[in-house]
Amino acid sequence: MRSRTISLAIITCSVTLAQFCQGPVNNKAIGSQNDSVVEVYMPREVTIKDDCIRLGQVSILRGSEPLVARVSQIALGQISVPGQEIVVDRSTVLSRLACNGIPFSKVTFMGAEKITIRQEHHVIKGTQFVELARSFLKKKLPANSVHQLSPVWIPKDLVLPGPSKDVKLSLRLVKSGSRNQAKIEITVLAGGKEIGGCEVAFRLKYNSHTVVTLVEIPAGEVISPNDVKIEKTVSHKPEPANWKPPYGLMAKRRLPANTVIRPDSVGPVKPAIAVRRNETVVIRIERPGFLVTAIGKALKEARPGEYVKVRNVDSQRIILCRVNEDGTVEPIL
Repeated sequence: MRSRTISLAIITCSVTLAQFCQGPVNNKAIGSQNDSVVEVYMPREVTIKDDCIRLGQVSILRGSEPLVARVSQIALGQISVPGQEIVVDRSTVLSRLACNGIPFSKVTFMGAEKITIRQEHHVIKGTQFVELARSFLKKKLPANSVHQLSPVWIPKDLVLPGPSKDVKLSLRLVKSGSRNQAKIEITVLAGGKEIGGCEVAFRLKYNSHTVVTLVEIPAGEVISPNDVKIEKTVSHKPEPANWKPPYGLMAKRRLPANTVIRPDSVGPVKPAIAVRRNETVVIRIERPGFLVTAIGKALKEARPGEYVKVRNVDSQRIILCRVNEDGTVEPIL
């Protein structure tokens, strides 16, 4: 009997010693393991107020407080269009958790296989109006003509009560009083009825060209490609649709090197002088069925297409004539 008591005491001591050596370590390990596990309960449908979807908004989370606080802030997407529904399944949740350092082995799911997420009320932000108007305007403008579209102002956010699923936006270009501005009118419709809207104005900057002289160009000289360089610039005014380099045009005045050529500083090459002052000219009147000619004297020099006063030699009358290409003159009747 005494030997059995001693044996029992030895066994009891051994168990106590093992618990003393290993018990506190095992309790800490178990607590650490529980802290790293998160339980996600997924409802079938959920309605949120914000447009940014976070895991804590659309599910019920269980786990340690620090872990739940971290997991609840994980983003799952964003509602960008009024009436939009976003479906999030378990695979998507696992993927987002993994991206944030939480492996699938530490996640358990309950509830539905996927969540359908809607917005409790629609808020069309002013920045959304701007981006919609920008995309619409780019389609209306000539390709590559506009360098920059800068909004003049940001419209106020528009709050649409209720989860309307048939919200539509109608956009149209309206007339602006400024050449470097464009206005877009946006109408918000729900169920075919207008429920709101706004105007978005853009300040436009256009792609343009600048012509700079490489050498000095004397007045009256014809401009060639070797005389100038073409630079791409940005302007507040649109460039004429028929713009082309001034090759073949004549400088109206002296253009020093490194001078920007303005449209009024060049012009078409003038034809040679056809009649000169005090020169005898033929006055010619031609109509269907008859031709009348007379001799006159030009009172100044003129080129084809220009007007000159001519004195009729026979009558001594002074008449206004237009100079023809062949040097004859035709009275302006």
